[in-house]
Amino acid sequence: MARIAVMSVSDGRESVHREVEAFGLDVQRRIVAALQARGHVVIAAPDAVWTNDGAVVTARRLADARPDLTLVNIPVWAFPHFTVLAASQTPGPLALFSTVDPKYPGMVGMLAAAGALDQLGRLHGRAWGDIEDPAVAARLAALIGAAEAVQRLSGTTFGRIGGRPMGMYTAVSPADEWMRRFGVDVEEIDQYELVRRAEQVDPARARDGRAWLERHAAEVRYDGDRLTPELLERQIRVYHAMRELIDERHLDFVGIKGQPELTDHYCTMDVAEAFLNDPYDWEGPKEPTVCATEADMDAALTMQLLKPLGGDLPVLFADVRHHHADLDVWDLCNSGQHATWFAERSADAAENMAKVQLLPGDFYFPAGGASVHHIAAAGEMTFARLTRKDGSYRMQVLRGRFERFGNETDERLARASTYAWPHAFARFDVEADELLARYGSNHIHAIPGDHVDALRETSRLLDVEFDRLGA
Repeated sequence: MARIAVMSVSDGRESVHREVEAFGLDVQRRIVAALQARGHVVIAAPDAVWTNDGAVVTARRLADARPDLTLVNIPVWAFPHFTVLAASQTPGPLALFSTVDPKYPGMVGMLAAAGALDQLGRLHGRAWGDIEDPAVAARLAALIGAAEAVQRLSGTTFGRIGGRPMGMYTAVSPADEWMRRFGVDVEEIDQYELVRRAEQVDPARARDGRAWLERHAAEVRYDGDRLTPELLERQIRVYHAMRELIDERHLDFVGIKGQPELTDHYCTMDVAEAFLNDPYDWEGPKEPTVCATEADMDAALTMQLLKPLGGDLPVLFADVRHHHADLDVWDLCNSGQHATWFAERSADAAENMAKVQLLPGDFYFPAGGASVHHIAAAGEMTFARLTRKDGSYRMQVLRGRFERFGNETDERLARASTYAWPHAFARFDVEADELLARYGSNHIHAIPGDHVDALRETSRLLDVEFDRLGA
């Protein structure tokens, strides 16, 4: 949950301030209670601001708590420069809130302060109304979710294992741009480090992992060639090598190039990528670590932003592989990248793994290893991707849902592309022609639920274009 600082501003005339102070602080009390009821940590200023120096001192004290969002409560007419002064001392995400009450011109105060911030170029969000109103709470929740996602991104390190994969410009981003715009550092690591470390992993640990997969997966289809117990243990050792690298280098999210060096000469990265993104592995529950295949940097960046919006559960990574026009459904399919959690989206690893098959990799991967096959469970989803057009970032967003059609049709659809890989059959709220004409990547990402408003606010905070497809 987010850390939220709350302060109230008031009228700069002492006599008026004393008249409206109790009302303003009561509104603040209700805001704080509502936020705490949703599990947020709230740092609230004890008094309403009605002087210049009070605005500065109060904002500095709140800023010392390093909140994800500073919320300025404007329930009455308040001198706008108090909000401006406070904003100058709060470097993180900022939002203004006002009640809508004909007796107290808080809406007037909010608009005056918001206009001043607009003139100064200070990014901020706005929410208004009764905090107990579900629609108002949802608007504020979108602001909070966006602020938390942006703040958690700043100061992180991305581990890029390998360079550009197979000539994909969309998978490579300039490191200086990432630091300037997002506050993210990029740590470059050679793929050989995975090979070296994997060979040093305790063989017993790899055997235990293989036994867990054999016990919990619906099937491990050894074929004596592309998938053997030895190859599966090698993939497990790569996973542990990645976990070791993440811990030693203090990496917050990662990407693995994989193709063609590792997939031609060592093993596929499918097991490592799937279980890094999962909330568990064969050693127990854990936090998902965003991992993008093909070392796709903007994929990983998008996933890292989506992760807190989705409750820190796995984020989908997939190719936009095929459109089945007869069903108007898309096959989102990529080599082993989907977390196994998507098979059932259950908190119980065993329920998800019961729908997962480990199948021999196909001709794309001569080195062999398991592909992690499953079909995503049905449900409403939000799809998003940070893409770039003419050097500028944009957040491309669309709504839709994952569909299941029954075993016979699901099998037919999966076999139409690369069967051994995981599949998510998606129905988008956008026409196929529009998506293919406008969408700026071969990769797409998703989390369950409706998060369009939060992504709109995230885009505003990052100062990137918000591009809603199908709207």
